[in-house]
Amino acid sequence: MRVLLSIKPEYAEKILGGDKRYEFRKVIPKVSGVTTVVIYATKPVGKVVGEFDVDSFISEKPSALWTRTSEFSGITKSFFNEYFRGRMTGHAIKVKRVRRYAQPLDLSAVLTNGVAPQSFCYLA
Repeated sequence: MRVLLSIKPEYAEKILGGDKRYEFRKVIPKVSGVTTVVIYATKPVGKVVGEFDVDSFISEKPSALWTRTSEFSGITKSFFNEYFRGRMTGHAIKVKRVRRYAQPLDLSAVLTNGVAPQSFCYLA
């Protein structure tokens, strides 16, 4: 199963470049069997730029999650703390193999309604 994630362009680029090996989320897919994340780089890029295989989903108390993922988080500790402020649990998607698309796709090529998800959506 595949999901489409909306990711800020700077973080999408870090994932595709191998510098960011964890994508942090407040909510992760509830359906098991998600193996691939398709990356939609939000505006101003506004394109589907690549995908990655999911190594694993990690759900922990934010402080433990930062300790485990900080080396390849691709973000600052202050940004991480602000993002998960007030949360009992934080989630990270561990990136496995990354594929950058030679030609970025319009969102409508992946989603029939052409509307970017707030966080993520399932793909067929």
